[in-house]
Parts: sequence; structure tokens; C-alpha cells
Amino acid sequence: MSSRIPGFYKLSVEERRRVVHAAAGLEEDKARDAALASGADVGLLDQFVENVVGGFSLPLGIAVNFVVDGEDVLVPMAVEESSVVAAASNMARLIRNTGGFRTKVLEDRMIGQVQISDVPDLEAAEAAIADRETEIIRRANELDPRLVEAGGGCTGIEIRPFEASVTGTTNNLVIHLLVNTVDAMGANAVNTMCESLAPDLASWSGGQVGLRILSNLADRRRYSAECRVRAEDIAVGSLSGSEVVRRIVSAANFACWDPYRATTHNKGIMNGIDPVVVATGNDWRAVEAGAHSFAAKGGQYRSMSEWWLDEQGDLCGRLELPMQVGILGGVTRLHPMARFSLELMGVKKAGELARIILSVGLAQNLGALRALATEGIQKGHMRLHQRNIALADETDGSSSSS
Repeated sequence: MSSRIPGFYKLSVEERRRVVHAAAGLEEDKARDAALASGADVGLLDQFVENVVGGFSLPLGIAVNFVVDGEDVLVPMAVEESSVVAAASNMARLIRNTGGFRTKVLEDRMIGQVQISDVPDLEAAEAAIADRETEIIRRANELDPRLVEAGGGCTGIEIRPFEASVTGTTNNLVIHLLVNTVDAMGANAVNTMCESLAPDLASWSGGQVGLRILSNLADRRRYSAECRVRAEDIAVGSLSGSEVVRRIVSAANFACWDPYRATTHNKGIMNGIDPVVVATGNDWRAVEAGAHSFAAKGGQYRSMSEWWLDEQGDLCGRLELPMQVGILGGVTRLHPMARFSLELMGVKKAGELARIILSVGLAQNLGALRALATEGIQKGHMRLHQRNIALADETDGSSSSS
């Protein structure tokens, strides 16, 4: 087989399928070919990325029982992992007994980075940029008047000097543009500002233009979600609610001091977050990168969430993360499933979507901790996993007989 296929991108979707089948020596498989051809508007998908041959479908489940800031919401989750939707729904059911999730917008600005290298005098360069902050903001906003009209735009700058002893090369000055992107994720707007302003920033600094791009460590676009669960609601079998609460808090503390545990703990949080990000057509890779970087900001990778016992003996949880999602532009408006997902939740602002996403992440985290701290993760998970294995066996059997 050769992966060298000249002009592949010029072919139609159907032609690409035939070429790929021939190049890889794939035998005819009616089920596979039908799956490639159905389930999505392949013509639309062909406009999203290059060399499309079909669509890849994930199960779209609906997490129920969620109440976020006093509003009931049905949450779409695009995910293949067994028990994720069930766990989120079950924990949301317990949390709604105490009023549901309470969320906050902590800050709502994206960061664009302009790197200036070979800066001869960092102190003088920093002063030169600071003196021009008003001009920088004005010129950035002139690049996107529609964003300004919508209530957003560049609102400030940050200046970060790095001496040669730190960079290992030359003195660098990194200028952050802080941009309110309103209801868009904002990558295109921020990157345009960075690239347009970079030559002048370099000139004022006396250095050379380096990289110009947004940062996915969006710690200036942060949200939080909190919840409380009554101890009596979280009992498991013969274990009392107070004992389960104690075990959950202990398990959560484990993830605060051991990065090996923190990684798996946080993966459980992202089990809830990623499926909603995917279902709404947002960039789950950017969200993942930002969340994990934020968890390591103190110099050690730690838990993204906090769990503690309140004065009444009930369990309380909190999750704070950067959340760079939007409801305008790109796939969020073009893909029919993304549109359906946004309409289902009734979100009108990107911040509303971010706060729902964090609530699902916190619910999913609670579900995993409760299972781990009591009966173990395998009991419920493996029951669903075995169902998938049986289904795979059935599918293999039907494929071989077709």
C-alpha cells in the first residue's frame, strides 16, 4: 500500500472513497460503506476539513435532571464511553434536591500573545509599550468594529519580560492583548489583532517579531460551578451517607497532592466536559489544553475540583476552569447537530454554555468519586462495557455472514 496519492484533495468524496479502498486493499463491507455515506451531510463536512471521505458518528446522549442557576436544562453529550451520561444524570438528580448548580462568570477575556525577541533593553521596551496602551487598544478595536459593536473588543494589555537567562536565547518581551470576544470562541479575532499589531510592537520594543497567536491557557476567561449534596442522598448500600461523604472528601484530597491520581481524577471531570463541547461544535482540544494547564499553574499538576464537608455534614463541591467556547461562528452554526444541541439547552450567551459545561464536569466528577470511594468503578462501568462487548460480537457475526 502507498499513502502517496497525488491530487487526492481534488477528488469528490465518492472518488476518494474508491481510491482509499483500492489503495488499502479493503474488501467490500456494506455496513462500513453505508456508515461512511450516511448520518451526515457529507457535502457540508467536505467544507470543514480536507480529504473527507465520510462522517464519523458518536452517540448523542441527553443528560437529564440538571438545574443550573435555577433553570432546568437538558444537556446533549456526544461520547462513546459507557456510563458517562448515566453518571452525570444520576448525580444531577441528587444535586437538584438542594437547588442544583450555582455558577459564576469570574472573568471573560481571551488572551492574544505577541512575542518580541532580541530585545536590547527589557526595561525600556516595557515602558515604551506601557506608554502606548491606549493606542494599542484603540488600534486593536479598529480591526474588528463588529466585535466592539457587540459589546466586546480589546480591553487591556499585559506585558511580560523574559530575560535571556530564562529563555536560553535572547531577551523576550511577551505582550498579552486581553480581548472580550463576547459569544464567539474568538480565535480569529484575537489572532488578527496579534498579527496586525506585531510589527509596531516590535518597533517600539527594539526587537524582532516572534509568534503572534492566542493562548489556550485562557485563565482570563474563567467560570466556576458549585453544588451541595445532602449526606443522606448519597448513601450507597450499607454505607451511610456520612461515611460516603467522608470517603469522597478523602479521595478528592488524594488528587490534590498526587499528580498520578490527579490525572485520572481530572480525566473524569473532562469525561463530562468534552462531550458537551463536542456536541456544540466547539474545540474540545483547546478546552482540554487550557484545563490541564490551569491545573498545573502552581508548579505541580493537581485536581481541578474541590470537595469538602460543610457544617451540616453535607458534601460540597466546586470546579473552576478556563472555558473557551462560543455559540457563534464555525461549526457551532453550520453543523445541524451542533445547532440542535445549542437550541436544546436554550443558551443565548457563550457564558451560559460555559457554566452548563462546568456543571456537567462537576457532576461527572462526583459520580466517579462516589463509585471509586464505595463499590469501585468497575461494577457499574463493566455492566455497560459488557453490553458493548456483546454488541461487538453480534456485529462481527452479522458482518461475516453478509
